[in-house]
Amino acid sequence: MRIIFYLLLSSVILTGNSMTSSPISISDKVSTIISHMTVEEKIGQMTQVDRRYLLDDNDIRKYFLGSLLSGGNGGPEDNTAKGWLEMYKEYQNIAMETRLGIPLIYGVDAVHGHNNIFGTTIFPHNIGLGCTMDPDLVKRVAEITAIEVAATGLNWTFSPCVAVPGDIRWGRAYEGFSQDPQLTSTLGVAAVKGYQGNDLSKRHTILACSKHYVGDGGAAWGTGDNDYTIDRGDAVMNEDDFRRIHLPPYVEAVNNGVGSVMVSYSSWNGEKCHGHAYLITDVLKNELGFEGFVVSDWAGFRGIAEDQKSDIVKAINAGIDMIMLPGSKDKEEEGYIYFLKLFKEAVLEKSISMDRIDDAVTRILKMKFELGLFEKPLGDDSLLKTVGSVEHREVAREAVRKSLVVLKNEDNLFPLKKSGSKILVAGEAANDIGMQCGGWSITWQGIRGDITVGTTILEGIQNTVVDKSQVIFSADGSGGDDATIGIVVIGEEPYAEGYGDRADLSLSDEDLMLLSKMKDKGIPTVVILLSGRPLIITDHLKDMDVFIAAWLPGTEGQGIADILFGDFPATGKLSFTWPRSMDQIPLQRKESDTKPLFPFGYKSN
Repeated sequence: MRIIFYLLLSSVILTGNSMTSSPISISDKVSTIISHMTVEEKIGQMTQVDRRYLLDDNDIRKYFLGSLLSGGNGGPEDNTAKGWLEMYKEYQNIAMETRLGIPLIYGVDAVHGHNNIFGTTIFPHNIGLGCTMDPDLVKRVAEITAIEVAATGLNWTFSPCVAVPGDIRWGRAYEGFSQDPQLTSTLGVAAVKGYQGNDLSKRHTILACSKHYVGDGGAAWGTGDNDYTIDRGDAVMNEDDFRRIHLPPYVEAVNNGVGSVMVSYSSWNGEKCHGHAYLITDVLKNELGFEGFVVSDWAGFRGIAEDQKSDIVKAINAGIDMIMLPGSKDKEEEGYIYFLKLFKEAVLEKSISMDRIDDAVTRILKMKFELGLFEKPLGDDSLLKTVGSVEHREVAREAVRKSLVVLKNEDNLFPLKKSGSKILVAGEAANDIGMQCGGWSITWQGIRGDITVGTTILEGIQNTVVDKSQVIFSADGSGGDDATIGIVVIGEEPYAEGYGDRADLSLSDEDLMLLSKMKDKGIPTVVILLSGRPLIITDHLKDMDVFIAAWLPGTEGQGIADILFGDFPATGKLSFTWPRSMDQIPLQRKESDTKPLFPFGYKSN
């Protein structure tokens, strides 16, 4: 029997209760454990290490680490659900060998499904889900994601992102549901409820994490950090606007029980959020009454003060409860051992009070108890069979078709007929799962090609028409001279944070050449755009008979064919304004002043 159970048993005895009395409250359990913890055990609970930077797996036990994560590209060599489960069990078993046997909480960026793992269900990114304007669907998407994450043993997702992006040149714009705070709040709450359910201890639920607190979507162009143009930038605005635009999704998330919040890399009026005591402690914890724990972003605490020890002091005192460490196997000063050394020194020097430490550990342990980790730390193997199941993919397919926005339908060409036409499908993107999924898909930045199990747009079309032989595919738009209709798929290369920052959102030269070839054929043309944001298409719209924004739909391209051929109605509406030109970005201004190409909420009749 682990020491933890002796402690809880002694708590019953000390409080004068009999063994047949009511169960001990989580608060009492946590208080009992904390009263027996050393400084090293406490700061270990407040430290999260990326598994790739563990110098020795046994350091989990040696340094009492409270959390691990798999960052982008951070999975095991066997990148299957079973491989991840086995990896998790190995780490958790080591954690259970510590003096107190406190289990790990393990985090992952499951931001549109359990998107790091081969064979899982990958859903549309949030910008697409925003266009569904359907909180029930978003909740179901999160529920399925939670099941597939729990199947791999993991218990915490760094999702939902509830940023309210205004400048769509930002490479993380697709992580936001909408430029509208109210819609973002509604869908953010739906995601939290889907992940966490009504009882976090259930085997199919996981801890949600609203991010990035706060104002990341309001960063100004040119203020970015670490060589990025806007990512990790500065939201320059007064407090009234800041609260009106960027705070509401967190208010609603807290009111609906979100268990964790991740702090933003960004700044507000020049002060980095990771060191912002007013935002983290005064507003989030005290004003909003947040009772979960606050985690830093990936090394986000670094650089907020003059040296690493000062960084730790400022971040913890500002209210961050857990520090996420990328670490290093080569540079001692970037690793977790050196971090823990500095952290302990700061506590012993009383630069960080023990009350602050105890508050942080209390919040973390509370969530571990609520997740049922003390009772069932090793996960549930029986869930493995659900990963990538037909049932899960059907919900993803539904999400795809409800996220598509038809923005132009000249002469009612759309929906297309399933027979009687010779269809030329053009563009490499039409047959590319990686392009459909975008960033945060198997790898951090995403990658083109056959990255996982799924249905491409081309395959969806071929599955839907009466005669598959009537579909011609041409990656470069050549050939198909006897085609009677064209479907062209264009879009952005996969990208994620930082690398996706773009000063110019015009179509690429390759896409323009493809469109030109199709125009020269003189046949009616449907253009499908895969992108993480609206792109500037104003000058080219006249050459498109049908224009559809498909965003980053994920693995289930059949959902696009469902809409193309009229098996389901096109219901998606723009959750972002579609600018006419680059000078209409940022988006958050009166549309009556900017006259965008397509307004917020638009769909073609």
